[in-house]
This record gives sequence, structure tokens and C-alpha cells, in this order.
Amino acid sequence: MSSVATRSGILSGRYALATLGMVAIVGVAAFQNLAMTTVMPRISRDLDGQTLYALAFAAPLAAGVPGMVLAGTWTDRSGGRVVAWVSAVFFALGTAVVMTAPTMGVFLAGRLVEGFGAGAIDVVLYVLVARIFPAELHGPVFAGFAAAWVVPALVGPALAGVVTEVWGWHWVFAGALVIAVVAFALLVPTLARLHAPPV
Repeated sequence: MSSVATRSGILSGRYALATLGMVAIVGVAAFQNLAMTTVMPRISRDLDGQTLYALAFAAPLAAGVPGMVLAGTWTDRSGGRVVAWVSAVFFALGTAVVMTAPTMGVFLAGRLVEGFGAGAIDVVLYVLVARIFPAELHGPVFAGFAAAWVVPALVGPALAGVVTEVWGWHWVFAGALVIAVVAFALLVPTLARLHAPPV
């Protein structure tokens, strides 16, 4: 069975949707983190939030820690399916708030919600790797996660800058939200195979 899994790889058979969905989710999170360096000066100017500039970067990181802790304990009890849905809702809701924020205070609130969801979904992704993929494929999956950070690092800030100049910074987050929704949809069939651990 292990040799079959190794030959089939992470992009074939029953693993393809899970791999694409997870890598895309990691990529979206990476893009948003890296794009902030490009778009934040425009956002702080438009929302008159220069005094809260640093908090826009710190807020999602701070919220991500309790998100990971709560998701970890909840996943241990429930198996991860419900946690994945709740995490995705938090991330999507936070991104929508950030995208439409009329003030810097609302923008920061959205970043907190978004960061909480991103931290929680990270835990779910690692649970999926452990429970869905055979051990022989864990390395290639994690390599995909690493690539999902490298590519946004190379093109994300420049792409965010172009989008901001042409359409406005709101569309940077709108595009990320659309990709995140599509990526999570790819994960839905895999999540159906997650069951609560035996008591």
C-alpha cells in the first residue's frame, strides 16, 4: 500500500483535490501577509490610520495564536471537520470585513478575525496531512506548503501593488477571498472523510 501511495503521488487519485486545496489555502494566507507590505501605506492613508499602522501587521499574528490553541484542542475532540468549517468562516468573514472597512478600527477588527481563522485553519491542514495522506507523502505535501510561501514572496507584493494602483486596495483582499473560497471548496470532499477519534 505504501509503495502504491508513493508512486501515485500527491497530485493523483484521491489526494489531488486535498493537495490543491491545502496548498492554495496556504498560498492565500502567505499572499495576504506579504501583500500587506505593499498595500498598507495606501490603506493607512485612505482610512486615516497612521497611528495604528503597526497594529495592522501585529493583529493577525496575535489572534492566530489563540486560534491555533483552540483549534488544536477542538480537533483532538471532534476530528477536525467542524473546526475546518468554523475556521474557514472566520477567515472569510475577517477578509470580507477588511475588504470593505470604512475606518481603520474596522479594518483592524477584520484583521483580528481573519488572523484567528488563519491560525485555526493551519492546525486543520496539518491534521489533514496526518490523517488523510500516508506517511510516505507527508514530505511532498509539506514541500508544497513551502512552495506556497515562496511563490507569493516572489510575486505577491508586486501583484498587490499593480492591483492597488489599477483598481484599489480593496480588490487585493477581494481576489484573495475568492481564491480562498475556491480552495476550501476543493477540500470539502476530503473533510467528509475526517471522523472524530474514538473515545
